[in-house]
Amino acid sequence: MCQCAHGAAFVTWVSVEESRATIQDPQGGLHWYASSREAERGFCSRCGSSLFFRSSKWPGELHIARANFSDPLDREPQVHGYYDTHVDWFAVNDNLRKKPAPGS
Repeated sequence: MCQCAHGAAFVTWVSVEESRATIQDPQGGLHWYASSREAERGFCSRCGSSLFFRSSKWPGELHIARANFSDPLDREPQVHGYYDTHVDWFAVNDNLRKKPAPGS
């Protein structure tokens, strides 16, 4: 679902405690849609950018698309999640842990 939502081979998420996140949206462009029974995705209604993901599978977490940060973060990616669903046309050439989807 993340590949389809972003139109890319993968998406890199930055996970934070939702209670610690402050989202400023003075023009009211942030909209949420239910992408499945368990999850919803936040996007900008003005430009269409994919911004957020949250799910009952990870209660209390807000996942922010890494590409939307302009400042450095305090860590780099740590794992390839849902690796068993990766596309065949992109080769992953790093040493990060490759974790399958839950229940796979």
